Amino acid sequence: MARRMAVMLLVMAGFIATVGLFKFRQIQAASSGAGFQPPPEAVTTLVAREQPWELTLTAIGTAAAVQGVTVSADLPGIVEAITFESGRAVKRGAALVRLDARQEKAQLTAAEAQRDLDLLNLDRARGLREQGITSQADYDRITAETKQAEARVGEIRALIDRKVIRAPFTGILGIRQVNLGQYLKGGDPVVPLQAIDPIHVDFSVPQESIGQARAGREVRVAVEGQPGDTTGKITAVDSVIDPATRNIHVQASLPNPEARLQPGMFVRVEVVLPERESVVALPASAVRYAPYGNSVFIVQDMKGPKGESYRGVRQEFVKLGGGRGDQIVVLSGVKPGEEVVTSGVFKLRNGAAVLVNNEVRPANNPAPKPEDS
Repeated sequence: MARRMAVMLLVMAGFIATVGLFKFRQIQAASSGAGFQPPPEAVTTLVAREQPWELTLTAIGTAAAVQGVTVSADLPGIVEAITFESGRAVKRGAALVRLDARQEKAQLTAAEAQRDLDLLNLDRARGLREQGITSQADYDRITAETKQAEARVGEIRALIDRKVIRAPFTGILGIRQVNLGQYLKGGDPVVPLQAIDPIHVDFSVPQESIGQARAGREVRVAVEGQPGDTTGKITAVDSVIDPATRNIHVQASLPNPEARLQPGMFVRVEVVLPERESVVALPASAVRYAPYGNSVFIVQDMKGPKGESYRGVRQEFVKLGGGRGDQIVVLSGVKPGEEVVTSGVFKLRNGAAVLVNNEVRPANNPAPKPEDS
């Protein structure tokens, strides 16, 4: 009986050892991935080619009004009428605010009455002088008094006119800063006024780029969140270089009929240069951006572990240049004629198998025009 039990135990131990060894090898094979070949990844590609590239000088700028001022009160007074609405366009000379001028108008009536009396006295003195009854001194005194009366009338009229605050130039009003019945002191703000068509864009370029930022050259201005660019020309270059930054101040003028650009806006500026160069430009979607370096994947024939041929990718680190629209310039890392992956780069690794399907490709237009622009 004991012998029989020992045989059974040996058989059971052998069985357990066999099953354990088999499972151990299964787990080891699964963890090492031996014999597993992942399916090819579907990607789109583009054959890299050289193309002429427009050279530009880029900078960051700020939009500024051609003329901008905060309209203020010239004389103290109480606001009697407000004749404008915030945010509206106004013409030069348009009345914005009228101050109470009742006292000045009363003074004008008295001054006009005194002037009329002095004119009558002057006429009488002239007749008496012609008859030799009045002396020349008396006639001169009356003439001077008449001129003083005329001047007093003109002075009060000018004072009344200054009680009407007018737009000094044609432009767009801001938000009003006064209310009816408010007492204004001389210099108190009434409303901002900006002339923004055309509009200026101020930016700076390094001293080594002075020769490229010349007056008359075309500039393109883009605003974050707005489709399309606004085109204008450089109108002025400063005559002094900033000794702190070694940059020079440049000013461009752009048409702005729809008020897309507002004073104070942060804008991107491109100065269009007359030169052209031949570069390799790829869709921006072809680049895998990473802190350790940007790279692209190039499709080529490769050999597998067992010697079989397949279409795979080689990761190549690249140096990038400027971009425009959907494209970005590759300065090094890609040669003309190489087939580059343009979509699906995030799921690739060096040596991965790929399946090229170019029925739908990513956009590759240097000057795209979105449908909603």
